[in-house]
Amino acid sequence: MAEELIGVIGGTGLGDALVEHLADAEFHDIETPFGKPSTAICVGRVGQKQIAFLNRHGEGHKLSPSEVPFAANIFALKKLGVHTLIGSGAVGSLREEIAPGELVIVDDFIDKTFRRTNSFFGGLGAVHCEMAEPVCGRLRKTLLDAAKDIDIKTHPKGTYVCMEGPQFSTRAESLMHRAWGGDLIGMTAMPEAKLAREAQICYAMIALASDYDCWRPHEPRPSEGRDEPEEDRQTLLKEIISNLQTATNNCLELIKAVLHSDSKLVREDCQCRKSLDLAVWTDQSQIEAADKEKLKVLFE
Repeated sequence: MAEELIGVIGGTGLGDALVEHLADAEFHDIETPFGKPSTAICVGRVGQKQIAFLNRHGEGHKLSPSEVPFAANIFALKKLGVHTLIGSGAVGSLREEIAPGELVIVDDFIDKTFRRTNSFFGGLGAVHCEMAEPVCGRLRKTLLDAAKDIDIKTHPKGTYVCMEGPQFSTRAESLMHRAWGGDLIGMTAMPEAKLAREAQICYAMIALASDYDCWRPHEPRPSEGRDEPEEDRQTLLKEIISNLQTATNNCLELIKAVLHSDSKLVREDCQCRKSLDLAVWTDQSQIEAADKEKLKVLFE
């Protein structure tokens, strides 16, 4: 597979829209030591750039966030030859200034997940990657530069709180996340970003605001009493879905702008491509040859 392969991970809506723009699309079933990825990876071209798209939740949005095989997804993309990866995902906004339908180029994370495989090296060795800057600064800048050329409100930074789910936050939790300094709440960016760092892949995240989280109750209608009528709940749901569709369309426009730009998205001299250089603390003599062979894709 070509070295200049650019990975994109997103939800069902973005995937359906992006695949329509891919020329010479082919689907690849990839086996990994961590099982099969969420679904087959679609490889094709946008302009002069070769893209590998992976639908994070699988066909028909079957996988809940806790069930997404994050390790298999990242390993499969690296095995295909992806060295640069753009993730995207729906989030709730924790800030008044981040309105539904807008985009955020994430610069930091708070990881609250606890049910997911968050390292490739469990049981094999002690590997400690730097995560002080959890996304690739070079790739973030490329996304921000592309955002200047499109008429879409894009926030240049934001801290993404990743919760386990699948339930949404309580109001107390939502207020706590705001107090922590979180700007966005979602369920899918972690451990994706951590695994991308362990795979020595440049990673950036575009967050799609679908609603304000429950810290900000929706405005009641004058006719509403103590109990919210069913038709108003349905109206609220339709509004959230509409916001997500708007944000998805906006995200697609940003990704297309990046892919059609002259920016070099894959840089082998980026520090992300050397993230394992000082991370392996286990003596090499203590690591089984079979384990080294199994994980060699991560070091390539």
